[in-house]
Amino acid sequence: QVQLVESGGGLVQAGGSLRLSCAASGRAFSNYAVGWFRQAPGKERESVARITWSGDNSYYAESVKGRFTISRDNAKNMVYLQMNSLKPEDTAVYSCAARQYRETSRNPDDYYYWGQGTQVTVSS
Repeated sequence: QVQLVESGGGLVQAGGSLRLSCAASGRAFSNYAVGWFRQAPGKERESVARITWSGDNSYYAESVKGRFTISRDNAKNMVYLQMNSLKPEDTAVYSCAARQYRETSRNPDDYYYWGQGTQVTVSS
C-alpha cells in the first residue's frame, strides 16, 4: 500500500513557475507508475503528466507539453511536477496518483492510490 501527499501548490502570476512534489510512503515505491492529474471547477479530472515506475518514460497532455516536466527520485520516494510558463487555464486542484504497474494510464480510474490534492491558481 502507498500513501501520497502533495505539496507545492499556490498562487502565481501567469508566466510564472511552480514545482509540485508528491511524497510517497510505503514499500517498493519503484514498483508504481505515477500520474499527475488536475481538476478545475466544473470540469472532469484530466491527466497532465505520467511517468513509468523506473522513470524511463514520461507522457504529457498536449496542453502542457513543453511547459511541464515530470520526474521521480525512487531513492527518496518522490515524484515532481515542474510547471513553467503557467497560464490561467492551468488553474486547478492537482493530485498525484499511483498504480502498481510499470506502465502508466491516462485513465484516472486505473489508479488505486491518490493524494489529497494541492490547489494551483494562476492569475492573469
